[in-house]
Amino acid sequence: MTELALVPIVFATSCLTAVIGMGGGVLLLTLMPGLVPTPAILPLHALTQLASNVSRAGFGWRSIDLGIVPAFLVGALAGSWLGSGIYQLLDVRWLPAFIGVFILVFTWLPLPLVRGGGQLALGLLGFVQTGLGMLAGATGPLGAAVLLQRNSERDWLVVNTALYMTLNHSLRVFAYFAIGFSYAPWWPLVTAMVIAGVLGSWVGTRLRHLVPQRDFHKWFRLLVSVLAVRMIVLAVL
Repeated sequence: MTELALVPIVFATSCLTAVIGMGGGVLLLTLMPGLVPTPAILPLHALTQLASNVSRAGFGWRSIDLGIVPAFLVGALAGSWLGSGIYQLLDVRWLPAFIGVFILVFTWLPLPLVRGGGQLALGLLGFVQTGLGMLAGATGPLGAAVLLQRNSERDWLVVNTALYMTLNHSLRVFAYFAIGFSYAPWWPLVTAMVIAGVLGSWVGTRLRHLVPQRDFHKWFRLLVSVLAVRMIVLAVL
C-alpha cells in the first residue's frame, strides 16, 4: 500500500515541472526509495517521467522546435547503449546512495559551461544525459545550459525540455526492458502514476504564468538536498 503514495507525489512533481521547466523528476526520484524496491526505482521513474514529458510537450505543442531532435537522438542512442552496460554492473543496494550523491553534486555545484546551442552541443547533451540517466535517473537540469543558448523564452524552454526528455526517457524505458526489467507486475501502479503525471502536466501548464519564481529555486534546492541525504542514509543503514 505504501506504493500508492507515489500517485499524489507524481501529480505534484509533474505539476511542478510544468510550471518551472525542471525539478519534478529530481524530487520524485528522491522520494521513491522506501516506497518501491531498489531495482524498480529507475525503470519506474523513467516510465512515469516519459508520460509526464509527453503530455507536457503535447499541451505546449505550438512551442515545439523539431530542429533539436536529430542530433540529440543520435547522441542519446549511444548514451543509452553505454549506460545500460554500466547499469548491469552496479550493485543495486548502493544505487540510492549513488543517486543521492549525484543529485547533491548537480544541485549545488555549477553546471559545466556549454558554449553554443548547435548540433554538436545537442548531440553531446543526448549522449551524456541519457547515459547518466541510466545510472542516476534525474538529469534534466543538464539540458538547460544547451537550450538556453538557443532560446531563453520560458514557454519554449519548458516545452522543448519536455521534448528532449521524452526522447531520453523513451530510450531508457526500452533499455531497462531490454536488459531484463519486467514492467508487467507493476501495471496497476504505473497506470495510476501515468494518469497522475498527465493531470499534473495539464494543471501545471495552466498555472505556469500565475506562479512567480522569486526565491523558489533556493528553497527547492534545500528540500531536494534533504531528500538526497535521506536516500544515502537509507542505502547505508
